[in-house]
Amino acid sequence: MTPGKKLQGLVAATITPMTPDGQINLPVINQYVDYLVSEQNVKNVFVNGTTGEGLSLSIEERKQLAEEWVRRGKDKLDHVIIHVGALSLAESQELARHAAAIGADAIAAIAPFFFKPTNKDELVAFLQKVASEAPTLPFYYYHIPLLTGVKICVEELLDGIKERIPTFQGVKFSDTDLLDLAQCINRHDREDFAFLYGVDEQLLSALAVGASGAVGSTYNYLGRQTNGMLQAFAKPDLALARKYQFLTGEFLSFVIKLGFGVAQTKAVMTFVSGIPMGPPRLPLVDASEEFICKAKAKLESIVWPGG
Repeated sequence: MTPGKKLQGLVAATITPMTPDGQINLPVINQYVDYLVSEQNVKNVFVNGTTGEGLSLSIEERKQLAEEWVRRGKDKLDHVIIHVGALSLAESQELARHAAAIGADAIAAIAPFFFKPTNKDELVAFLQKVASEAPTLPFYYYHIPLLTGVKICVEELLDGIKERIPTFQGVKFSDTDLLDLAQCINRHDREDFAFLYGVDEQLLSALAVGASGAVGSTYNYLGRQTNGMLQAFAKPDLALARKYQFLTGEFLSFVIKLGFGVAQTKAVMTFVSGIPMGPPRLPLVDASEEFICKAKAKLESIVWPGG
């Protein structure tokens, strides 16, 4: 990452490819990188997050994946962000040190979610201990209260955060509370933080209040279409931008009703890209053949602007 350069645009929340017997499948990541760049025009990745089943992987597996993404992304990707969040502070610190050592562009961390921080000061203390282990890397807070149960408002969290975490660069904001997001942007625009929205079906709303980009799973296979929406919004051609968002929402609404999670995302990415993403790790189970058939038919039925 260029020092001081604000992260913008689309960031693919990467899937962890696995072999049929459930081991991580490192050899396909080179093909995966090329696919994102050439087919989806997505040059930023967020590795070992929710979509990547990061918290279901061992520390060693997470390190291997981080190394492979950094190695294969060299001279092809603009930003490789490694998620280093863990329940154990020591493990999170170990992953942060490793990310710095291998040449990652940035790190990110969720709040611990078994023994949870109950206020801003506790959360910042944890994040500071993680970020300080990679003092040369930009640090992002990964806000996903639906999964962590940590509902501390980001607006509150950001007050004075640069004094505690000098490398703090922004937030992956995976929540539907657009008021909180808007207040963050309104109050902290002069710090030039990156606010990356993480609810794909509501991205246009987040752009309207000033989000600088987005991190999401659909950008693995709908990156080209979402880039079209970003370009339309920037013109501005709001009617065209809404068309892209409505069509993305049409697909997601359809699959959510069928039951849509990481396993189903892996299945969609497999049939769209042709790259085998394999099964999820227990307790998640494979997408059903019925889901795959219906999701594929639905996606193929959508007529995107410009064909």
